[in-house]
Amino acid sequence: MPDQLTTNGDALRLFFTDDIYLVNEPSITWGLPQEEQLPTTKNSEQTSPIPIAEVIEPKPQLNFQFLGGNKRNILILVNDPDHEVSDEPGKELLRKIVKSINLVTADFALVNYAKYQGASFEDLKGYFNSALVFSFGVAAAEMGLIDHPMHSVVSEGNVRLIFSHELRKLDADIILKKSLWGILQKLTI
Repeated sequence: MPDQLTTNGDALRLFFTDDIYLVNEPSITWGLPQEEQLPTTKNSEQTSPIPIAEVIEPKPQLNFQFLGGNKRNILILVNDPDHEVSDEPGKELLRKIVKSINLVTADFALVNYAKYQGASFEDLKGYFNSALVFSFGVAAAEMGLIDHPMHSVVSEGNVRLIFSHELRKLDADIILKKSLWGILQKLTI
C-alpha cells in the first residue's frame, strides 16, 4: 500500500473544507515572534492568508436603577440631568398622566435616561421586557431608533412607544399637553 501521508495543499483541501480561525487568548503562547507573518496557503493562481476571526467583546449589560415595580412591563423614560425624575411641576404632571391611564407605581418602571446616555432601545427592552414605553424628553434617535413623530403611538417590533417632550416643557405648553392627552385617551393598556 502506498504511503498515505501527503503535504500537497490541493489534496488536503479536499479533506479540510472548513475555515480555520486563530483566537488570540492571553493564556495561550503560540511561540511565534511578533514579526512573523500569518501562514499562507499556496495555490497555483494566488497566495492568500488564512482567515482569522475577529474577537468581539460582548457588550456589558446595563444595570438600570428605576422607580416602580414594572409588573405590567410599562417603561417610562424621563430625561432630566438635574433631578431624580423632574422638578415639582414636572413630577405633578407625570402623576396626572399615570393616574389618567389607571396605572399605579407597581405597574411601571420609571428611568431617568440622563443617567444612561447611550443606552439603546434594545438595552432597555431587554432589561425591562417592555410592552409599552413612554418617552418624555428622550428622542428615538438617542436610543438608536429611526425618528418617530411626537404624541402618536408607534411600534418597534412588539413594543408600542409614545414620544413626547421633556416634562417641564410639556407642563409649560398647553397645546403640547392637549396633544398628548388626546393620544392617552385613545390608548388601551
